[in-house]
Amino acid sequence: MNSQQKAINLLTMCRKSGRVIMGFDAVKEAAIEKGVSCVVVADNISLKTLKEVKFFCSNTGTKIIKIGIDSDDVFDALGKEAVVMAIADFGFAKRFEELGEVVKATVPRSMKKKSEQ
Repeated sequence: MNSQQKAINLLTMCRKSGRVIMGFDAVKEAAIEKGVSCVVVADNISLKTLKEVKFFCSNTGTKIIKIGIDSDDVFDALGKEAVVMAIADFGFAKRFEELGEVVKATVPRSMKKKSEQ
């Protein structure tokens, strides 16, 4: 079984256990208010959306993981098309980190200025 199929199976388990939050607005709200273990993004995420995800993840200290599947695969597995998903479980997040690649989040300008002073 390849890593893409493992990622799809893991997403399915997360969905069945209620540990996945899907959609940009819901993920952003959960990351800021509740805190999530990681944010998973699909390969066909737009550059603008990825930039916004990097911004709020850098503010909250959340890892961003690209798992090597696109939104069509997510739809086939979960029944909802999404390019941004949050994982609200440390064990699942650790396994996604092993399967995918961590995307480096940018440091906001406000934090850069404080660290330079």
